[in-house]
Amino acid sequence: MKATLLYRQKASRAGYIRKIVIWQLDKPLAGCTHRFKYRLFFGRADGTCLVRYDNEQGKGDHRHVDDREETYCFTGIEKLLTDFAADSAGMMAEMEESP
Repeated sequence: MKATLLYRQKASRAGYIRKIVIWQLDKPLAGCTHRFKYRLFFGRADGTCLVRYDNEQGKGDHRHVDDREETYCFTGIEKLLTDFAADSAGMMAEMEESP
């Protein structure tokens, strides 16, 4: 399957890391109705995942928050990035409030 890289970003701040990778595919992955493959990660610098959005072949669109995995309703890249940013900001705020 042909994949074209659309976006790649890695950033770190205050002990947290954010990685975003998005590809456009020539056909949808099994379990998806769109032609994108993505992986968005927010976590601690040690690699501990706090929030992750991805779509695995056969598994479809989903997100991981803490230890939970939930189905994600993908409607487009802009909404994906908005949802990820909101979840990441909310998780960072929670972590800063924790003793």
